[in-house]
Amino acid sequence: MSTGSGADSAPAPAPTTPVSHRSSMFSSLRVRNYRLFFAGQVVSNIGTWMQRIAQDWLVLSLTGSATAVGVTTALQFLPMLLFGLYGGVLVDRLPKRRTLLVTQSAMGVAGIALAVLTLSGHVQVWHVYLAAFAVGLATVVDNPARQSFVSEMVGPGQLQNAVSLNSANFQSARLIGPAVAGLMITGVGTGYAFLFNGLSFVAPMVGLLLMRARELHVVERAPRGKGQLREGLQYVAGRPELIWTIALVGFIGTFGFNFPVYLSAFADDVFHAGAGSYSLFNTLMAVGSLAGALLAARRGTARMRVMIAAALAFGALELVAAAAPSLWLFALLMVPIGMFGMTVNVTANTSVQMATDPAMRGRVLALYMMVFMGGTPIGAPIAGWITDVYGVRAGMAVGGAIAAGAAIVIGLVLARVGGLRPSVGWNRGHPHVRFVPRERQEELAAAA
Repeated sequence: MSTGSGADSAPAPAPTTPVSHRSSMFSSLRVRNYRLFFAGQVVSNIGTWMQRIAQDWLVLSLTGSATAVGVTTALQFLPMLLFGLYGGVLVDRLPKRRTLLVTQSAMGVAGIALAVLTLSGHVQVWHVYLAAFAVGLATVVDNPARQSFVSEMVGPGQLQNAVSLNSANFQSARLIGPAVAGLMITGVGTGYAFLFNGLSFVAPMVGLLLMRARELHVVERAPRGKGQLREGLQYVAGRPELIWTIALVGFIGTFGFNFPVYLSAFADDVFHAGAGSYSLFNTLMAVGSLAGALLAARRGTARMRVMIAAALAFGALELVAAAAPSLWLFALLMVPIGMFGMTVNVTANTSVQMATDPAMRGRVLALYMMVFMGGTPIGAPIAGWITDVYGVRAGMAVGGAIAAGAAIVIGLVLARVGGLRPSVGWNRGHPHVRFVPRERQEELAAAA
């Protein structure tokens, strides 16, 4: 979610600049409009996770094919890869609150339609494919609209806190939704899980309707015109702090976040522990992600060095986990991996929003989400092939090495662009490495 301040014409601060002072972990919830939005998302996110589990289970039940499950997932992500940039153009032109009412309604209708078909006994696999593709189409507009609407609710001073709490909200639902879906599927069937998801969209829609328009931070919308997609790409290409942040997220999203491939193979092929361990790995990663989101909310600033350090730690920990000799060590490593992965995501998201002119934010965030989410259909087959041919340890190690390598290279590029050089010193008997402006390094050298 994202948005602009009341002074929309003012240049956005660079991502290396703190956007707010350290704040309390839940400070953005003091804003009434955001509080309504957050409450609605709690319900909707639980429904979303329930539908994901029910959808995969239904397709597997109808076809007996894991490939069909993969096709369903691909159909849901494909629209973002194909049309994501056009969604950003629309978001910059349209009023975001009204746009969200339309997209949330569309996703709710898709869930209810699937529920009716399933409960009536008429559902076929192509119905699920169609519903997944429809949700994907709505997401093309909904995702950048929700991302960019955050700053309209809270303003730039609370942006990182609000983005972090959104991530914490989603990760909390990730802990609750699958468990509830499992109980519901076992107890009353998949149709009721779809019905809950469809009805869950009423909560965010009510929140949007109850908001006070006068309390929003108004952003001037982009006028309709030709070449706006090209304009958005040129805007990003001319700003190193944007293009390299998006590139880092792309590498990590494409090669580092293939955990459905890695975790299932570790549970089954390496540790021979079954579905229970696979569920445990996912749960511990969700706990770490939730912790990372809450820590980012408390930090209250979006610093590039935090993003680079977290990306490097994420990749390094994947390498360590790939070599873990025991199930419990591997499981415990899921917590910091989830925490650092979420830190990268939240910091990159906030940095991109704060460095972008409000009139361009929809297009830039659409590109960001397209790179992050659109890399999955590319990276997952590569990770799967490496896993099949060389083993899951090799597959996860390659993903971690690419993530860590991208963090190092892009960190050095951004330091060079920003006129920074590494400075090595000692702090309380320990080596301390930091990046300082060239002029400052020359002063330190002269003083020494």
